[in-house]
Amino acid sequence: MQPTSSSRQKIRALIAEGEYALAEGPHPERARLDSEALLLWLFRRADPERNRAWLIAHWNNPSSHVAEFRALIQRRLAGEPIQYITGETEFYGLPFRVTRDVLIPRPETEHLVEKVLELATHFFAPRILDVGTGSGCIAVSLAHGIPHAHITAIDLSASALAIARENAKINGVEVRFIKGDLLVPVAGERFEIVVSNPPYVASADRDTLSVEVRDFEPALALFAGEDGLEVYRRLIPAAFNALVPGGFVVLEIGHGQEQEIRALLSANGFENIECINDLQGIPRVVCVRRP
Repeated sequence: MQPTSSSRQKIRALIAEGEYALAEGPHPERARLDSEALLLWLFRRADPERNRAWLIAHWNNPSSHVAEFRALIQRRLAGEPIQYITGETEFYGLPFRVTRDVLIPRPETEHLVEKVLELATHFFAPRILDVGTGSGCIAVSLAHGIPHAHITAIDLSASALAIARENAKINGVEVRFIKGDLLVPVAGERFEIVVSNPPYVASADRDTLSVEVRDFEPALALFAGEDGLEVYRRLIPAAFNALVPGGFVVLEIGHGQEQEIRALLSANGFENIECINDLQGIPRVVCVRRP
């Protein structure tokens, strides 16, 4: 369906127009869903309770969001993720604000949160450190799930920390946020659990990434040297030194990195290495204990 110049169109016509345009985009298989999501977001600004059922029920109603909707469709057509367009996403059942200063939280990272929630039951009031917090999705989710924990979150980016602080406020939790490189800002402190989803993409793999990731997400949070292990080589020994005896490190890892990460952890004195697969069967989370 070709666009018309009308300033008001029926909802169903707008959605069909968006679907037609996005069928030529980087993800034609999501054209219909993306079109609906973008139009619904425009309506939800006036009433957050509106959902897809509301949209369908008002299928034949006119909309005045024609120009705004078409602008959003063009952004999505260029590959910009919907989460950046709308400035919002969901992680572990909680709402989060996201901008291009932070990575978009991935569903596979929820496996990491679940493991930390399990480990936290071993401690009365665990001190948990989230290294490279980004949007704060891990730290905020943990603070929400373990109200008695003491959560600290570090990031090198001041812009990312601003988003993380906003997300803690949105979700009504207390997190101590600190700017700095890896564990340097908490030198001398001790924690029961250190958790991190660090950059782990090899710089040589840049061209293999989707346009959404490659052109829109922050490179600082993605790339870690030629083999993707640069941050782990610094993070793992620092985490060992920051843990109490019997404490745990929980790390998200990239595809194909399990053996190298296991070797790094063993070489730095960790024991009881456990690897957790994501829903695609890919080793995604590694959990280890300091003796």
